[in-house]
Amino acid sequence: MQDSYEKITLPNGVRIIFEKIPYLRSVSAGIWVGTGSRYEKAEHSGISHFIEHMLFKGTKTRSASELARLVDGSGGQSDAFTSKETTCYYGKTLDTNLALLLDVLCDMFFNHDFRDDTLESERGVILEEIDMYEDTPEDLAAERLFREAFRGSALARPILGSPSALAKMTPDTLNKHMEEHYLGGSTVVALSGSFDRANIDWLCEKFAAMKPGREKKPRKANYTSTFTAKAKPIEQNHICVAFPSVSFRDKERYAVQLLSSIMGGGMSSRLFQKLREELGLCYSVYTFSSIHEDTGLFGISTALGADTEDTALAAIADEVKKFADDGVTEEELSRAREQVKSGVIMSLESSSARMNRLARGELLFGEIVPAEELIERYNAVTREDILAAARRVFRAPASLSCVGKVRAPEEYRSLFPL
Repeated sequence: MQDSYEKITLPNGVRIIFEKIPYLRSVSAGIWVGTGSRYEKAEHSGISHFIEHMLFKGTKTRSASELARLVDGSGGQSDAFTSKETTCYYGKTLDTNLALLLDVLCDMFFNHDFRDDTLESERGVILEEIDMYEDTPEDLAAERLFREAFRGSALARPILGSPSALAKMTPDTLNKHMEEHYLGGSTVVALSGSFDRANIDWLCEKFAAMKPGREKKPRKANYTSTFTAKAKPIEQNHICVAFPSVSFRDKERYAVQLLSSIMGGGMSSRLFQKLREELGLCYSVYTFSSIHEDTGLFGISTALGADTEDTALAAIADEVKKFADDGVTEEELSRAREQVKSGVIMSLESSSARMNRLARGELLFGEIVPAEELIERYNAVTREDILAAARRVFRAPASLSCVGKVRAPEEYRSLFPL
């Protein structure tokens, strides 16, 4: 379970982090940039995600189909994602094909070719992606909750952007945004698996060309309790309840994660046992933690019939109140620790998970915590710590978003008066 990685910081601020795992034949690589939808102007909402798509649409020397054939033909895979605060381009392949994968990723990253024709076709793809989210009530409920709870800040805006903002974007718009936000000091390149020192030297040479600088910190997002409802002709009502929570820089995040596991992290969790096993109200209920630079949300998500949502909301409110009043048992805490410990240890068996942990730790947390130390941090959390975290989270004003055969938002406020 030993961690052993090296880090090189280039003069322009780019950090290259690599971890050699000699018993693997695969290798995972990622280019992470510390910018996302939180760093966009309102009129450019969705531009980070648009750029992520466009980097796969061809370079100055290779078409989109050539890029895809090169990676697929080598037995590898590549993809990307955009979040509120990061953008990542990554891939995984055999060590014998790593040079090709890195060449493709860097060709996309440095030699992209934003053209009117490819931009127009990809705009259509993203509009379809927006429609897909609109047709997924679970995602829509969460998106609407974020929009209202953090209204007035960039954190409230969807990562995919809006059709009106996307319609105005041109190749020049995208190029200018990359020039301003893709900066050396905000970039981490991570490798985990089997590779040679020559691969690292090649990356150092490539990324030495990046413009220096660092992304500015985002404007603080302030939480406001909100209740929102959207009518949709579907069979189930999708409900998302949330409370303001910790940021990813808050040391209490370890206690909150264990709290989440106990409350709604599996089949033995309190909410699953109460709502599904005892009351038979739903098929699925779970908790989640969405953490950001300066704030976060602790969420509870479920879907059920409109005729049983009163009972479900009353049961959720009761479990929340009991948690904040009485805390957890030692048996619950021990079980949650084992769940987390298993996740940490099993992630060490995946080069992709290890690459992600290196990059996220360096880029977001400013530290890469060794697996042993991470487990010790969870082991150090006491019942008193979880009780304090529960009171901090659950005694703050709640928010709720519902999609389906809904009633007025104020009725939900009266049903869930926390």
